[in-house]
Amino acid sequence: MSEVLIVHAVDSEGPLFESLDAKFQRIYNLYNIDIPSKKRTIKNLKLIKEKKYPLNGKENEVAKMLNSHLSNYNTNIKMIKKMNSRIFSKEFRSKKKDSFAKEWVFSWHCLDHVGFKINPRKRILGYHKMYDFYNSEIKKYKNKIDKIFWHFHPMSTFREAHRCATSYSNSPEFFQILCRKIIERNNFPSCFRAGFQSERPDSNLLLEQWLPFDITNMSTNDNKDLEKIIDFKNGRSGDWRRAPKNWVVYNPSFHDYQIPGNCNRYIGRALNVLNRMASINEKEIEKAFKMARNGKKALVGLASHDFRDLEHEVNYLRNLIHKISKKYPTIKFRYLDTKSAFQHYLWGHKVSKKIKLKINFTNNKSDVPKIKIECVSGRVFGPQPFLAIKLKNGRYLHDNLDFDIKKNIWHYAFHADTMSVKDVDCIGIATNDKYGNTDIKRFKIQKNKINFF
Repeated sequence: MSEVLIVHAVDSEGPLFESLDAKFQRIYNLYNIDIPSKKRTIKNLKLIKEKKYPLNGKENEVAKMLNSHLSNYNTNIKMIKKMNSRIFSKEFRSKKKDSFAKEWVFSWHCLDHVGFKINPRKRILGYHKMYDFYNSEIKKYKNKIDKIFWHFHPMSTFREAHRCATSYSNSPEFFQILCRKIIERNNFPSCFRAGFQSERPDSNLLLEQWLPFDITNMSTNDNKDLEKIIDFKNGRSGDWRRAPKNWVVYNPSFHDYQIPGNCNRYIGRALNVLNRMASINEKEIEKAFKMARNGKKALVGLASHDFRDLEHEVNYLRNLIHKISKKYPTIKFRYLDTKSAFQHYLWGHKVSKKIKLKINFTNNKSDVPKIKIECVSGRVFGPQPFLAIKLKNGRYLHDNLDFDIKKNIWHYAFHADTMSVKDVDCIGIATNDKYGNTDIKRFKIQKNKINFF
């Protein structure tokens, strides 16, 4: 018999403020019900939550969307810190351990809110803000089990921080964020969650180049709940209607990320927690235990946001898991971070040695200055490592590498069509392998020599 692997992936976006008028605006955005400004009162909001305000037959749906858990946000960083003081505690983590007596694990998929001009929900803006925050929290509580991964929101049309589009082609911030992660934080993600669970052909191909693990699939058995709300209707936002509806990990198709194919990256499934759509329930948890009983591993992703009450959500989830597990006493389940869960699902404990890159720099009369990148141990995921360059004027660039005739060797030349080596402040080169192992090399070129830092 196999196991049930439990991953709690938290989209770590920081605080979210929502004014009274914004709550009514959300009703209009999601259900096309325009309540006049004069009637946008606290009294009427209460009536809507109690299903006592006429909404053209959508009273139940709107009330569910506005229930206390979904609309009571952590509106500032102090509230998140207060919540963390509870959920990082040993007492909280140790409640209802897994089959191996291990504690609950969070995977913090951190978002960089950058490039936005409009910020009515008072998002925390800036590179590394959430990464640094959770890195600090993990250290503060001496936590050795949580891990930090990546979450990305494509840029909205009018650069509104509270909205999420679908086009990665219109989002150069994708490369800016990765460049800065490598150079400024010595960090390169192996695991990913898409904003609003939205992927398209452009993001499918981008992720295929560098990131092996993606836990964004949120397909359900009928997906009917998605057709009731405007932002997900007819394939808008997170469209996973054709994707696997059980707890499997699959390689997507080159042309359609929703169906199994011959891409190298892996996609796992994660359902929302106490949400208005695609929410986890007893039936879905039992589906995983039945898979394990039939000899198949099941990777159960649970998707949350840190601006909601994670203590409440985890208590709900643990009760759900333990209730179902009692019906299957021979099936073991374990709490894991995102990367460990993918590794365990795909290879068990047989994960390769870490990948290693070697960097050389040459500058002689027979050619222009150039760097040579060689993978000397393991194998690069995707066609090439990720190249990040910081110029002396503070600009960050990503560029392609040139391929060698031999495999596992790449070059980058400094010439008229790229840039002068004299303009370069520092360089970062990063890669994952298919197992999620990562290697990063950061260096400056000074006096024709490479100085790593």
